[in-house]
Amino acid sequence: MYDVVVKKFTFAISSPDEFLFLTCRRQRVKIGEVLSEWLEMAAGMPQGSFLGPLTFIILTDDLRANCLTHKFIDDTTLTEIIKKNHTAYMQSFVDDLAQQAAQHNMNVNKKKTKEMLIGPITNNPPQQLTLSGVTVDRVDTFKLLGVHVSADLKWTQHVNAISAKAASRIYFLKQLKRTGAQISDLMHFYTAIVRPVLEYASPVWHSSLTVAQTEMLESLQKRALRIIYDDGNYELLLILAHIDSLETRREHLTSRFFKRQVLDNNSVLHYLLPPKRNLDVIDKLRHAKLYELAKMRTDRFKKSFIPYCLATYQ
Repeated sequence: MYDVVVKKFTFAISSPDEFLFLTCRRQRVKIGEVLSEWLEMAAGMPQGSFLGPLTFIILTDDLRANCLTHKFIDDTTLTEIIKKNHTAYMQSFVDDLAQQAAQHNMNVNKKKTKEMLIGPITNNPPQQLTLSGVTVDRVDTFKLLGVHVSADLKWTQHVNAISAKAASRIYFLKQLKRTGAQISDLMHFYTAIVRPVLEYASPVWHSSLTVAQTEMLESLQKRALRIIYDDGNYELLLILAHIDSLETRREHLTSRFFKRQVLDNNSVLHYLLPPKRNLDVIDKLRHAKLYELAKMRTDRFKKSFIPYCLATYQ
């Protein structure tokens, strides 16, 4: 049995004088024909530039913790896998990373730093983390790169959040319908503004959805199509709109992501796969799988991304 502790950190540049791209910058405000005085910028990153994101990635690239670390722009997630009856060392990892950030003239945003415990460790939790003398909030769920991750590894919070967001956008679809917008324009609004909310990062959570959650998401597309086409049978509306059900689209997106971003030997996610089976053995089998399926003791693990894809798409 293994226990996982997940941490989230957000960094912001505090002193960018080392970069010529960021020095000697000024800004002022214009209201009508009135201009304010110029203000010298002591920090910040020009938005909309090509060098902005690249500069920040270079700046954070040297940050290294002695545990599993995932970084995406200004979000850094530290993960520690704690074996049963073993001691957690996350506090030392946090202290080390905070020290590295200070050496790079960066500040760790204490308000956005969260701690989450996953697994049986929650029955005997370690002492709460501190960051520069401030106690880190321990939460049951947090939003990481647009996805609501819960300590119980269920997707109830995420499905509820995206459903509420999509429902609010469907309201504007109804308003457009009342103005007399054409069906083609209404469909474009749905596929460009509403549906992406319901599909964002779907390969992560699609395979673990319950039947009720699948139906909840599908009902939102039903509602949108019935607004656009003035009611009707859902299967018929899918044909009229030339689109697939959300479940079919998520299945396709998951398959495509797995084959392009995981099975590819050059992918950074390829390491998640188990070792390949003996080619001399599988060549003699009719329906052999290249990767052997791991032993799965729980239904939750069976429905997680890698086991599900290995069983379904290889």
